[in-house]
Amino acid sequence: MTSDLHAPLDLLAFEGLYRATVGRVHTLARRLCGREHADEATQEVFLRAWRKRGSFRGEAAPAAWLSRLARNELVNQARARARRDEAELGEEPPARLAGQRANRGSDLKIDLERALADLPDGARWVFVLHDVEGQAHAEISERLGISVGTSKSQLHRARALLRAALYPWSEADDE
Repeated sequence: MTSDLHAPLDLLAFEGLYRATVGRVHTLARRLCGREHADEATQEVFLRAWRKRGSFRGEAAPAAWLSRLARNELVNQARARARRDEAELGEEPPARLAGQRANRGSDLKIDLERALADLPDGARWVFVLHDVEGQAHAEISERLGISVGTSKSQLHRARALLRAALYPWSEADDE
């Protein structure tokens, strides 16, 4: 094994990268693609990373390289799945978050995961990329092919829907 940082990832290095990052990639896949598609989406990310391992030039840490590749791949997968679902259904099903009550006996983390899964695709993608992954609106708009204003409005929409789902009693205070 060579110590050259610019060498492509070899099998042992890739295995170590997989073990170190698979949990984070799977969590992101669950949030962007949904729980039912997370395993398959995670597998696709690592298959793509293996195929593109020659593009790793050592300019950043391997985990940073994989993180960027994973975000791009998962957004692409989520968008493709949304287009397929939309074509099958004829249109996007409406979100039914308003009025849902958080289950008092369940953990807030589980409630948040469910509420995230129920968000409309665009709002969920922007929320995860901005509030979870820490990307700026300019990066998100470029990645998703939307304007910065749309990214901001989708984030506002996502936060409002999450608030309504997680804290339904707070809407009564606004009336």
